[in-house]
Amino acid sequence: MIEFFKMSGSGNDFILIDNRQGTLAVGNVVEFVKRVCTRKVSVGADGLFLIERSDRVDFRWRFYNADGSEAAMCGNGARCAARFAFLLGIAGERMSFETGAGIIDAEVKGEIVKVRLTDPRDLVMNDQLQIKNQTLFVSSLNTGVPHVVHFVRDPDGFDVFNTGRAIRYHEHYQPAGTNANFVTVLDSHMLRVRTYERGVEDETLACGTGSVASALIAARKGLVESPVDVRVQGGELLRIYFEMTADGFAKVYLEGKATVVYQGKLWDEAWKSG
Repeated sequence: MIEFFKMSGSGNDFILIDNRQGTLAVGNVVEFVKRVCTRKVSVGADGLFLIERSDRVDFRWRFYNADGSEAAMCGNGARCAARFAFLLGIAGERMSFETGAGIIDAEVKGEIVKVRLTDPRDLVMNDQLQIKNQTLFVSSLNTGVPHVVHFVRDPDGFDVFNTGRAIRYHEHYQPAGTNANFVTVLDSHMLRVRTYERGVEDETLACGTGSVASALIAARKGLVESPVDVRVQGGELLRIYFEMTADGFAKVYLEGKATVVYQGKLWDEAWKSG
């Protein structure tokens, strides 16, 4: 049986497995991830983390989206991974860990976890994107993974799934594709954000790196100032801290709840087919 934690980062849910001994024997990892992340027939999650040893910092991770694709970074997942490491004694309240996007620093205070992200890159402001018969005005930024941001007046009435999917697969962002965020400014320190996530291939209840990208692009437009609270689709608040520089951003932090849903043991029946 495989021991695991199920955790939620403000609505993003994840399966976390301690694989520091390298003993996870599941054959094809991609198929294993796809199976256990499938809702109703297994645990179900937006993604899965394998926590592994590092000779540089407290630990390293391998992160897989629900479709089995491996991703460099996940903001809400980073907060869950940090609390998981603290609860298992892998690291103290302050820690650093390796991701595909670089070294991430984190601080755990109960359920609240604050992570410092790698410096964002590839900022493109005020681009035009043709989607079917309409032109969308978008900006984009890589906050560990690529994100497109589009500002909307009515976040609740907006077609996030179909527009997000069209942006995600748009030829302009191929071959890797992108995540898509739909943003409404509520005041100078508050945004409402809905996100279509690449790899999940649907809207999620929250996206940490997407919330960060939305806050930074809104700040570059002069619409908000640090710190920025982001109300995500699941209803929770994420707080983003940052400094603007002449050509980008620095000292970017993401803070919010990372909660344990349950821990258990995964039977073979939960992931083996046939």
